[in-house]
Amino acid sequence: MSTAETVRDGSVHEGPVREGSVRDGLVRDGSVRDGSVRERAPARRAAAAWHADPYVRALHAGRGPLFLRRADGWMLPLDVERWCADADSADRTVLRRCQGPALDIGCGPGRLVAALALRGRPCLGIDVSQAAVARTVRAGGPALCRSVFEPLPGEGRWGTALLIDGNIGIGGDPQALLARVAQLIAPDGLLLVEAAAADVDERVRVRVDDGRGDMGTAFPWARVGVPALLHHARAVGWNPVEQWTARDRSFVSLRRTPPLPRSPTER
Repeated sequence: MSTAETVRDGSVHEGPVREGSVRDGLVRDGSVRDGSVRERAPARRAAAAWHADPYVRALHAGRGPLFLRRADGWMLPLDVERWCADADSADRTVLRRCQGPALDIGCGPGRLVAALALRGRPCLGIDVSQAAVARTVRAGGPALCRSVFEPLPGEGRWGTALLIDGNIGIGGDPQALLARVAQLIAPDGLLLVEAAAADVDERVRVRVDDGRGDMGTAFPWARVGVPALLHHARAVGWNPVEQWTARDRSFVSLRRTPPLPRSPTER
């Protein structure tokens, strides 16, 4: 197994991510041990699509074709080759904005986590795909096989959370996801989100499809462009900080809205 980085007391130390390997830090229990990845059962059934053969085969190969297929037959291409490559110039615009320990939600094969670890930044990737977590660890990034809606290490203390590569769509309900992320990051933490390039706001059921007739099970997903993302974010207490584009990809940074001071009559 490739050596990963573990987060310990705000610094980065070499060694595989192991259960109980970090005390009083952000990573308290791991999912990678002796080269194998252990799944937690409760949220796995809802994520079965990402264990389907088309997705796992694409990760092992490092290339597509791979799509998210709607019930009406429309298919969204998934950029597996970019996901499995090193962080590119657009990714680096995200990495430069990270502050404090960073949590990559839906890390996939782990290019962002690996890049953060290489920079010496405390970080953790989470993904419901066992194959994705294993690949992240091989690339040198720490990762857990975990859903964002399960209990996670360091809740309320992450300096930055990442929702990149369309992961604002996780769970098919952007407001529920944004509300959950608010529980994970520190009060002054930063959320970096990649939005769809199109002005879209849709909630759909999709399947992972290899374009050759092999499909996974259906699961909920969402696609939101920048206007819709800002609408959903404000609805659950996030304020936009910055918007930018890089290599035809659209990004937004957000912070939590500070609570209004209570009036004397409310105290």
